[in-house]
Amino acid sequence: MSLAHRGRVLVIAGSDSGGGAGIQGDIKTVTILGGYAATAVTAITVQNTHGVHGVHPIPVELIEAQGIAVLDDIGADAIKTGMLGDVATVEAVARLIDRAGAPSVIDPVMVAKGGAALLPHEAVGAITSLLLPRSTLLTPNAPEASALTGLATETTDDLRRAGEVLLAAGAKAVLMKGGHIAGARVVDVLMTPHGEATFEGDRIDTRHTHGTGCTLASACATGLAQGLTLHAAVARASSYVREALARAPGFGSGHGPLDHAWPTRMPDVQRLLAKT
Repeated sequence: MSLAHRGRVLVIAGSDSGGGAGIQGDIKTVTILGGYAATAVTAITVQNTHGVHGVHPIPVELIEAQGIAVLDDIGADAIKTGMLGDVATVEAVARLIDRAGAPSVIDPVMVAKGGAALLPHEAVGAITSLLLPRSTLLTPNAPEASALTGLATETTDDLRRAGEVLLAAGAKAVLMKGGHIAGARVVDVLMTPHGEATFEGDRIDTRHTHGTGCTLASACATGLAQGLTLHAAVARASSYVREALARAPGFGSGHGPLDHAWPTRMPDVQRLLAKT
């Protein structure tokens, strides 16, 4: 890894007290993939596997101050955004992205796994006008893509059409996630102005899917921060999330978390840890 790509990721997102998504899931992901995670917390949530039971937004001045403190001292090789909140927060995030001058992965978090709304309607337009043009990679699921474009997203081809609209709106690349599309296989489509690539696999039958979107976006951001190409970063992130999903520990009686730490239980990693 060159000094220009040291894996520093500034995560701008909300806290998940359940630990599966949000800042907690992001930090686990960045760390396990060999990066360094710093944070600007946008909100504190009261959350477990059954959903979001409360949200306490952080004042926008404090959100921006956190980001500036990190960028002016530690620096960042990539920015990853998650739950943002209101228009003022989106505006502050746009300023932080400009200040960082690093690749940005925008995860347009709008609704929690349990169904709670996490983004006011008026902030959707701000994401479209301010963050799409600043995004190196946008990672919407089907409902988010529909909210951002106004298009139906019931099939993989629908996702492609929505992706074209998002590219035209200024996103440099979009990863159209297919987890909400019916079918025995899940197909994610990486689209750029130069073409597309698909990442697919058999659907894993599990209720333990909390944090999949946060984890995937953070894994992509880590790869970019480490100097991987966009395709390589997404490919590694996709493989990591599928394995974390398959190895979910079964915690909670609702939508449980993934196994973010699964690589530490691989034999070669175990041997390395035993020597320290």
